[in-house]
Amino acid sequence: MAFGWKLYGDGKTPPPGEAVAPDERLSWPLTIGIGAQHVVAMFGATFVFPLIMGLDANLAIMMSGIATIVFLLIVQGKVPSYLGTSAAFVGGVAAVRAGGGDSGDVVGAILVSGVVLAIVGLVIQQAGPVVVNKVLPPAVTGAVVLLIGFNLAPVAAQTYWPQDQWVALATMAFVVVVSLALRGFWSRISILLGLVFGYLLSLLLDAVSGPITSVLGGATEATVHDRVDLSGVGAADWFGFPTLTAPSFSVNFSLLVLPAVIALIAENAGHVKAVGEMTKRNLDPVLGRAVFADGVGTVLASSVGGSPTTTYAENIGVMAATRVYSTAAYYVAAIVAIVLGLVPKFGAIVNATPGGVLGGITVVLYGMIGLLGAKIWKENRVDFANPINLVPLAAGIIIGIGNVNLQFSDNFSLGGISLGTIVAVVGWHVARALAPREMKDALLAEDGFRHGTGPALGKTGAHDAADPSALDQQTGTRTIDRETRNP
Repeated sequence: MAFGWKLYGDGKTPPPGEAVAPDERLSWPLTIGIGAQHVVAMFGATFVFPLIMGLDANLAIMMSGIATIVFLLIVQGKVPSYLGTSAAFVGGVAAVRAGGGDSGDVVGAILVSGVVLAIVGLVIQQAGPVVVNKVLPPAVTGAVVLLIGFNLAPVAAQTYWPQDQWVALATMAFVVVVSLALRGFWSRISILLGLVFGYLLSLLLDAVSGPITSVLGGATEATVHDRVDLSGVGAADWFGFPTLTAPSFSVNFSLLVLPAVIALIAENAGHVKAVGEMTKRNLDPVLGRAVFADGVGTVLASSVGGSPTTTYAENIGVMAATRVYSTAAYYVAAIVAIVLGLVPKFGAIVNATPGGVLGGITVVLYGMIGLLGAKIWKENRVDFANPINLVPLAAGIIIGIGNVNLQFSDNFSLGGISLGTIVAVVGWHVARALAPREMKDALLAEDGFRHGTGPALGKTGAHDAADPSALDQQTGTRTIDRETRNP
């Protein structure tokens, strides 16, 4: 099924207990309305992460729409999903730029990761979903996600927050309050609401108290400047094509970004299982297609200078709230995103987002990315009393967070996220191979719990069909929920 949607009933919103299937649709006015909700849900994160990575937000928005259409075509409409900008690459991109790389180097490294992800998708499609858990068990996946998030702490603390500490503090507080005080859809777009709040607060402070003296991102000395610089907005056209960036390739830079692939595999595995639970369909046979499609989306986006893509849990939240899983709504959202990407004036407004606002947002986002690694451990009952889990992962995490560097030559080194990931993944498998029998047995019991076969630990219990972090019984992982963007 690609475009042949059946009309659901009379085309009206489904009653309680009913749902609109992926191959069905509501009336076109209602479908367009649902599609607009999907645009709002994905919007905040899809443009904030390109800004953080130093990429064109307009191009990222446009390519996210194109990548979403490609994804839906590859999975044959069986997995409704929106492909927005991935947070998993932010740390690797920061390392590339710290190593002297420009935007061409950044998108080149991301493109290589997209190719690797696509190849992994083909392997999963041939070997089956169980291969994910064998190579990347939850203990390892959680460690990699945790070190990716916490490695970014200096970026938030040293680059964005100092640009306007009080706006950063106010924005952070607003996001925290909104995410807890509001319910449903509104809480899921708390990052977008926080960006709007911080932007408007900065404009108000510029008008009331005048310019601020601080060190702008990338500068070395403090300057006097307005919080919001709108000079580029007036000069921007209403309609035009975003600026493209040709990728350039480096083995060293590619290795810095490559660990993000592990996070994307886990994200897609959890996403497919969650959607399968919500739609009451077995989607395990298309997991490989979904991972492959995400890889293709990342390759397409980065080949012209766009951002890496991933499936978005914010949009799972929209589906859970509306009970509309129609892929027609995602096509609408994708088309809207493409149109927005062709409005340079809109992009200029986005690019004028003050550094202080990003500071308030990133302290929440980066911390949540890291804590989601701990969430994976908790929900999969990873036993850190077992040295197989404890010792190699402890080393990998400290290497990743502390940016430990291993210099091989004048032109090649490994450090931070890339080295920490290698230590965590390889170290865990080596530790498992060398461990005595009792430690291996304990690991098997832990794995049996996740799959509901352990005689001592028992089953995990029923899934919550509306929970986007539903446990993947095949892979033993959960969705790395894009609550990394919307707390």
